[in-house]
Amino acid sequence: MTTTAEVREQPLLIGGEWRGARSGGTFDRTDPYSGETAVTAAAAKREDARAAADAAAKAFPEWAATPPTARRELLQKAAELLTERAQDIAGTVTRETGGTFGWGMFNCTLAAGMLAEAAAQTTAVTGEIIPSDVPGLLAMGVRQPAGVVVGIAPWNAPVILGTRAVATPLAYGNSVVLKASDVCPGTHAEIARALDDAGLPPGAVNLVTHDPDDAPEVVDELIAHPAVRRINFTGSTRVGRLVAENAARHLKRVLLELGGKAPMVVLADADLDEAVAAAKFGAFMHQGQICMSTERIVVDRAVADPLTERLAERAAALRVGDPRAPETEIGPLVNRSAVARVAGLVRDAVDRGAQLVTGGEPDGPFFPATVLRGVTPEMRFYREESFGPVVGVIDVDGPDEAVRVANDTEYGLAAAVFGRDVPSALDLARRIESGICHVNGSTVHDEPQMPFGGVKASGWGRFGGKAALEEFTELRWLTVQEGSRPYPL
Repeated sequence: MTTTAEVREQPLLIGGEWRGARSGGTFDRTDPYSGETAVTAAAAKREDARAAADAAAKAFPEWAATPPTARRELLQKAAELLTERAQDIAGTVTRETGGTFGWGMFNCTLAAGMLAEAAAQTTAVTGEIIPSDVPGLLAMGVRQPAGVVVGIAPWNAPVILGTRAVATPLAYGNSVVLKASDVCPGTHAEIARALDDAGLPPGAVNLVTHDPDDAPEVVDELIAHPAVRRINFTGSTRVGRLVAENAARHLKRVLLELGGKAPMVVLADADLDEAVAAAKFGAFMHQGQICMSTERIVVDRAVADPLTERLAERAAALRVGDPRAPETEIGPLVNRSAVARVAGLVRDAVDRGAQLVTGGEPDGPFFPATVLRGVTPEMRFYREESFGPVVGVIDVDGPDEAVRVANDTEYGLAAAVFGRDVPSALDLARRIESGICHVNGSTVHDEPQMPFGGVKASGWGRFGGKAALEEFTELRWLTVQEGSRPYPL
C-alpha cells in the first residue's frame, strides 16, 4: 500500500517549466483502495490556466512550422518513453483510480499506439486542387493547424484518454494544454512528461491540474482564452453540455465524447459462448467504468435463459480484491459515492421487479460483478449509465424488437450485435443508432486509427486516425492568379 512517505508532489507544466501553482495551493488525491494519499498536486487557479494558454500560444508558430518528419520523430520518441515507463505509470493508475495493474499496463500500450499513429499522421495532412471557372486561377483547399487546442481528459482510462486528447492535435502542428482530471493528476502528468522529455519545444505541451472545486473557473479561463481554437472533452454528458454551452458563447469548436449505455444484441442464431465471453469482458472490465461498457444485453427470448445462466456463472467467478494483486479481476470503484450510486441503481431495479441473478451487494470500496434480468423502462438502470460492474438482460421477441430496445436510450456511443448470419447481423447493426457497432465483438474496443465517437447524447465529432484531421485543422481556400484577370468594375 502507498504510505504518506512515498507521496510525491505533482507540479504544473507551463512553457517548458515544471512549477507549482502561483497561489502555492495544492490538493490531495486519495487511493480508493487503501484510503491513503496517492498524490499531492498543484492546485491551479485562473491565472495558471491563463499562463498555460499564453505559453501554448507563444509556442504555436514554432511548433506549427516544425517539419512533419521532425514532429513524427518527437511523437515516436514519446511513445517509446510511455512504453519504457509503463510499469511505473500503471502503478500510478492503480494508486489514483483503483484500476488493476493490468488495466494500467493496457492503458500504456494503447496510448503508446496512439502516439505512434499520431506520428504517422504528421505526413498525412494533404490538400486538393479545385477546378475554377476563372481563367488562369489556381484554387486550392489547404489544411493548416488550428492553433491552441485544449484537451480535457477523464480519469477512467487515464493514459489512453489523456493521450488521445493531445496526440493528434500535436501531430497536425497545434500546441496543446492538457487539463488533467482531479482524480488522476499524476497519471495525466506522465503523458505530458513523456512529451516534454521527448524534446517538444517549451510550451508546445502544457499541463494544468486543479482542486475539484476550481474546475469551473479553470475550464472557463481556458475556453475563453483568445488563442484557444479547439476544445476536446471526454466525460459525462452533463458536464459535456456545460463545456459545449461555454464554448458556444465564444464561437469555438468542440469535440465531445460523452456517456454511453451500450447495448449488446444477441440474436437467436448467435454463438452463445462467444456472446457470453464478449459480455463478460464488455460489462466487467475495469469494473464497468468504461464509456463503451456493455450495460444492456438485448437478447432473443429463445436463447435468453442459457445466456443468462452462463454469464452469471462467469460473473460470480470473477475475483474481487486488491488492484495491485495480479490475480485480481475486479478492483474498487473510483470512490465511495460511485459505490453508493451503483448500489442505488441495483436496489431500484430489484424493488421494481428485476431479478438479481448474481452480485448486487457492495463490500466497502468494492462492487461485485452483477447481472440483472428483466430490466424494464420503469427502472432507473434501464436509462441511466451505471458506470459500474452491472449489466441488465432484456428479453425480446425477434430482431425488430431488439432494434427498438437497443435504440430506446438517449445515448449512442458503442453497440454490438451477435449472430451467425453475418449479413443479417450487419443489417441490424446499421439500424442501431450509435457511432460504433461491432458484429460478433464486444462493445468495448478501440484502436488508434479508427473513427471514435458517438451520436445523440454521446457527443459529436470523431477522435482517431484521419477523422481527427477534420477536428484539429482549419480548411482554407487559397488562390493564385496567373496572368491578368478582367474585372467587371
